[in-house]
Amino acid sequence: MSDLSDNELLALFRKEDTRHYAFNLLVRQHQRMLYGFIRRMVTDHDEAQDVLQNTFIKAWNGLGNFRSDSKLSSWLYRIAHNECLNHLRSLKRGLFTSHESVVNKLTTTLDSSEHFNGDTIQRKLQHALMRLPDKQRAVFTMRYFDEMKYEDMSAITGTSVGALKSSYHIAVKKIESWLTADQTRTDRHVS
Repeated sequence: MSDLSDNELLALFRKEDTRHYAFNLLVRQHQRMLYGFIRRMVTDHDEAQDVLQNTFIKAWNGLGNFRSDSKLSSWLYRIAHNECLNHLRSLKRGLFTSHESVVNKLTTTLDSSEHFNGDTIQRKLQHALMRLPDKQRAVFTMRYFDEMKYEDMSAITGTSVGALKSSYHIAVKKIESWLTADQTRTDRHVS
């Protein structure tokens, strides 16, 4: 079956006899996109699956009140975005530690993951991403990987377009700087 429009899905969801069917369709239509975003934020496959599940639980509980003033995908992204930030905050609380310690945990998880099959360049980019503050990483991920428009990102994050553009620009500069520094270190070790 082809993807249904937001209005078609919502109409099916609002009928008692097709609610579960509609929600299953919604999950099938959006889980891949949301998983990709969540995975880039939390790195660990199992943790990403947990965050994705929490996202869909919140979506199930809130879908009846969805007002259609934004796209369904933006609303789901907003839930996923918030769930990622909550998960990362809980990691910091659980480790009673600094941002750097969480970054080390996330990059170690990435390096040992059987679910990450990226090449060396992708791994270096992911390591650089992990060094970004959580909100900057979310903005970079939505713009760079998901090619999301700033207006849609604004609806998801509740942040102005101007602030998002600035945040993305700063994130790009940081990543470029870190990747350049890593390459310089690698070049010194080779020579």
